[in-house]
Amino acid sequence: MHVLLCHLLYLLLYIFDCIMLTSHQIDQFQQQGFLVLPAFTSSEYCQQVLDFAQQQLDVVALPIEYEADTRYPGAPLSRDAEGGQTARRLLQAYARSTLLADWATQANLAQVLTQLLGSGVKMSQVHHNCIMTKQARFSSLTGWHRDSRYWHFQKPELISAWLALRDEKIENGCLLVLPGSHRWQIEPAQLDSAQFLRADVTANQALLKQAISVPLQQGDVLLFSSNLFHAAGCNQTSQTKFSMVFTYRAQDNLPIPNSRSASLPEIAL
Repeated sequence: MHVLLCHLLYLLLYIFDCIMLTSHQIDQFQQQGFLVLPAFTSSEYCQQVLDFAQQQLDVVALPIEYEADTRYPGAPLSRDAEGGQTARRLLQAYARSTLLADWATQANLAQVLTQLLGSGVKMSQVHHNCIMTKQARFSSLTGWHRDSRYWHFQKPELISAWLALRDEKIENGCLLVLPGSHRWQIEPAQLDSAQFLRADVTANQALLKQAISVPLQQGDVLLFSSNLFHAAGCNQTSQTKFSMVFTYRAQDNLPIPNSRSASLPEIAL
């Protein structure tokens, strides 16, 4: 009877095209702080978003964050400097098009996030909610940081869903992560004034040796904790790297009132 029920469950999941995490995947996310879902999205959809993103860049559809705004190493010093008008993020992706909004709230993603966060998942319109564009000539380095360093929620336990719109590899600036770092206790002296890990601190040097890259194929999704230390290099290729990213919280992990995290309405999945 148990075997028959299992077969029936798999049949229902197939019929309704519902993606479910295995217990191994859930354990991996909890232990490592990240999880890759291969071929989560079709290449046809990715191309539609690429075309849309390029159109938005061509017409300068605001709001846009520019490389100069990041103040990251290697970024142009100002928007008036050479490369200062290089786009880094197309902000407010959810409100730009139903093409993006429907992906961010789709049933398959909601099911996966519900397994990790519980029922009543909410999407933030303040954090991420963007198409990231890492362009070739003026892309900057992103140092080791936790996204939760500047987010204001009751717990630093949000999850970001990162969709690779093109292949991502070290050469074009794929994400680097420190596995398990979402559980680390970090002392204030290990961080600089912007809350990045300091490379000149002896205690950090052993931690940074644990870094791994997370290459992705077009259509793969990377789920990662807001408390996971991650970084990224420059794009050393001639083709722009595009990624779409949205961030989600558990129902009981409310944004702090009157903080930036509470400044826009959230979207219920």
